[in-house]
Amino acid sequence: MRNRRPTSFHFLTTLFLYISSNVGLVTSKSTIEPCSNSNSCNALLGYTLYTDLKVSEVASLFQIDPISLLTSNSIDISYPDVDNHILPSQLFLKIPILCSCLDGIRKSLSTHYKTRPSDTLSSIAGTIYAGLVSADQIKDANSISDPSLLDIGQTLVVPLPCTCFNGTDNSLPAIYMSYVVQSLDTMAGIASRYSTTSTDLMTVNSLGSVAIDAGDILAIPLSACASNYPRYASDFGLSVPNGSYAITASHCVQCSCGIGSSNLYCMPASLAVSCSSMQCRNSNLMLEMLRGNRALPAAMLLRVVTVAMSMEPLSLCCPHLLNLDALVHSNSLRL
Repeated sequence: MRNRRPTSFHFLTTLFLYISSNVGLVTSKSTIEPCSNSNSCNALLGYTLYTDLKVSEVASLFQIDPISLLTSNSIDISYPDVDNHILPSQLFLKIPILCSCLDGIRKSLSTHYKTRPSDTLSSIAGTIYAGLVSADQIKDANSISDPSLLDIGQTLVVPLPCTCFNGTDNSLPAIYMSYVVQSLDTMAGIASRYSTTSTDLMTVNSLGSVAIDAGDILAIPLSACASNYPRYASDFGLSVPNGSYAITASHCVQCSCGIGSSNLYCMPASLAVSCSSMQCRNSNLMLEMLRGNRALPAAMLLRVVTVAMSMEPLSLCCPHLLNLDALVHSNSLRL
């Protein structure tokens, strides 16, 4: 057991779980984050498609919203019939998941898989879920005594790796992605690809050297833009990795995080949903989307209209939308 160096925010011990690989006697390492509370965080899985799949099929495989899949990978949500858009085999995707604290470690148990003819635990783990989980982990999570006796249509819990590390890396906002090392990967190459350093990856994963093997699962910190929404807001904890965006406020607002940026940039979303007039619950405040002459993308503005005088802070009356004070501030708008 190796210890992760403590930060000013939290003290965590990073463990290594050695899981059996499907290749000979080789074992794969996976970084595990111990935890002792019920807090959860947004995390990512690095996933390579094993065959051509529709957007909706990938979303179903991980039980996630197709829109969150698209936004996490900077795919245009306005693409015609986007749910049926076919993603090619071997495409690398970032899968957004909720990382929870279960049995004293960080992991995700929200994914379920229904078995099909010819499925084995090894094929489910190594092929369908691309090495993000091992056959033994699926076996243990489902209390399977004989792996050779899988029923067709049997629903299995698929435990997936994730880490939170307080949503920071070197005291800066970050989202952690669980990444399966490929045969030609090097630590330096992975670090360069994700705009970090080998030293940082070694520290995060408690590694004593840059040596890695195919099948190892690394926690990779991705720089992000973090919101300042209060805990009672529905968007509390919203964090968006650099170079991607998120759809929030009931699919009505799009918040982007530019490459190398630390500030969220929010604007009306382009989804074809009814957002032209959203009234805050138990309040006279409304969020409206208007066309104007401000220098915002698509020349769209957000304006809060007070139908009657109200002394309540905007964030108190509209937590189900998002913290409007923060939204307006991020767009430099004046009310």
